[in-house]
Amino acid sequence: MTKGIVVLAQNNETDDYVEQACLLAMSLQIHNDVRISLITDDKVPEEYISLFDKIIPIPFGDSAEDSEWKVENRWKIYHASPYDETIVMDTDMLVLQNIDTWWNFLSNYEMYFTSKVLNYRGETANTDYYRKTFVENNLPNLFSGFHYFKKCEFAQEFYHWLELVVNNWETFYEQHLDSFSRPKHLSIDVCAAIVAKILDCESFITNKISKFPSFTHMKQHCQGWSSVQSSWQDQMGVYISKDGSLKIGNYLQTGVLHYTEKDFVEKSPALERYRSLVNV
Repeated sequence: MTKGIVVLAQNNETDDYVEQACLLAMSLQIHNDVRISLITDDKVPEEYISLFDKIIPIPFGDSAEDSEWKVENRWKIYHASPYDETIVMDTDMLVLQNIDTWWNFLSNYEMYFTSKVLNYRGETANTDYYRKTFVENNLPNLFSGFHYFKKCEFAQEFYHWLELVVNNWETFYEQHLDSFSRPKHLSIDVCAAIVAKILDCESFITNKISKFPSFTHMKQHCQGWSSVQSSWQDQMGVYISKDGSLKIGNYLQTGVLHYTEKDFVEKSPALERYRSLVNV
């Protein structure tokens, strides 16, 4: 059984998601001996190509050519993954520890979604600020930014439904979401939750008891702060040691960090430090 991490990266006019994917691959290499493949039609800088097991063109053409957030191609990840077992991650993430035990946990599932996330202090982020659509419509609280699947009949069916929902999202939103909480844009989390509700499979793809696998979500309202700024980086310092350990404020970060803000690569010392650690 082959296993690896897969990330889909498509640049837009302002954001370099390929660079984020390269930083993710560097962080993974520091702590883990696991393959990572990149799905992209964009150019990967020559010095970063060796970070990836495979660089895979987006299959079936680019469905997000005119889209800012490039969500429309996310259903294709199942078809593009070269692995028997796959962890899917967002580009704006860092892996800050060895996750071998996570693989062992995930192998008990055919498909698994993170359903609760952490703040930077390592506490469960108990807020529905960003998840009102899920609460109001009784949707499974799925975070597609970190999920797992085996190449199997069930995961194939799930992704087939995901293709249908993504390609017809406005129709499915009207059928499954009330008009007051209905997003005005395509959300892969909402689409995945609608699929889970249609297939009635939430109990098979989540675990309400286990705290991990999860990730630290740096959206500001997840932190429990009484007030928020334009950027969490304006409120908290980021410090990276010589061995790649990362602190936000006084808190050592472990697991997976979802830093969310696109200028993190430029503002933080992460790229320079990780480049030196993996010799690229």
